[in-house]
Amino acid sequence: MIISPSDIVLTTKDIPIMTSPTTFSLADRGLKLDTESDTKSHTQDLQSSHTFTTILLNGNTLGAPACSAFSPLLSAQTSLHTINLADIFTSRLLSEIPPALSSLLTSLLPLQRLETVDLSDNAFGLNTQAPLVDFLKKHVPLRVLVLNNNGLGPEAGAKIADALSELADRKEEARGEGREVPSLETVICGRNRLESGSMKAWAQAFRKHRRVRVVKMVQNGIRQTGIEHLLREGLRGCEGLEVLDLQDNTFTHVGAKALAEVVVGWKGLRELGVGDSLLGSRGMRMLCDALAKGENKKLRVLRLQYDDIDSKAVRKLYDVVKAGALPELRRVELNGNKFHEDDEGVEGLRIELEKRRDEAGKEEEEGEWGIDELDELEEESDEEEEEDSGKEVEKDSEDEREAKAEEIVRDAEEEEGRNVSQKKDEEVDALAEKLGKTDMV
Repeated sequence: MIISPSDIVLTTKDIPIMTSPTTFSLADRGLKLDTESDTKSHTQDLQSSHTFTTILLNGNTLGAPACSAFSPLLSAQTSLHTINLADIFTSRLLSEIPPALSSLLTSLLPLQRLETVDLSDNAFGLNTQAPLVDFLKKHVPLRVLVLNNNGLGPEAGAKIADALSELADRKEEARGEGREVPSLETVICGRNRLESGSMKAWAQAFRKHRRVRVVKMVQNGIRQTGIEHLLREGLRGCEGLEVLDLQDNTFTHVGAKALAEVVVGWKGLRELGVGDSLLGSRGMRMLCDALAKGENKKLRVLRLQYDDIDSKAVRKLYDVVKAGALPELRRVELNGNKFHEDDEGVEGLRIELEKRRDEAGKEEEEGEWGIDELDELEEESDEEEEEDSGKEVEKDSEDEREAKAEEIVRDAEEEEGRNVSQKKDEEVDALAEKLGKTDMV
């Protein structure tokens, strides 16, 4: 698994908050609040003031009675804009979570200014997702949704997506009544084992929320057919997309071809993350051909680590950059691929990006400009380096690599299918149980 700046998933800590008088915080206190009486010494400010715009309850563990005690205090916060409820059920039994979650989310429904909700690091498998699904269907003001590391699985994941589709319909109804309603702009749903089985539902959700700007769905076990469907049938229509992070899923040339087709429609795209996804050299060349059309002039960051990319594909990217098709590109992550650090294309990219940083008058900041540290590169095989046999050898070796990648993915899908058919979502609920009983990072 790659670790890059895009792996730091958006949370409410990334969103600028108001000055302290408008922020109520118990964040990361490690409190264990079981009963109503447990909450009293921590909620005086909530009781005395109804003007908070940001509430941070993350990093504590709340029982159902404690959540019931918080409920009227939350519903009174009519100015509330942002709430962080991440990691609030550690050590709780799965049976405790639905009533506790229902108390909290039901209290939030009347709050028409509440646009940002973070529920990361809570166990929402099939046994616990119902209150969340109900909230997502109904909370028309929702603009930013953060669900990271919730143990959803494909079935619960599809239910979340279906709820978002219904939310889109309700937003339109509200607009038809003359209400000003924000669009859903940010969807973070990473490390949730969504898999390809939920991608039909997610594609439909994004087809309805066409104004989405940020989508991060890293490490979800989505295979190439699921990626293809998500891109072609869902995200293609999101023309205002600015950030797309699908790292640590599986593309192969199937997903790469779909990406190459749709990326030209995202004129405002600033960041694209497809690292650790078996993109391959062939897929990379497809992407470069698309970027060379000059339709993505605002692209600043490309994340391509551990993608089985060779020196020829990197050289092609350098040619695209040198030709001026990506005038704002400032950061390319390439570690873990198959080339030498001093290859012509790599060195050319490095020099060009450093030149751009200097011209912008920026000092060197780790992770912001240039190429990442290339300390885990793989050697190209003799076949890949052989020049005498020309394109025929190159094509043969590439086809072999693609076939091997497809075989690996096919075997994984077959194994996954056997597990699901035998156990349905028992594994997901087991994960949810584990998340509920242990500390989560």
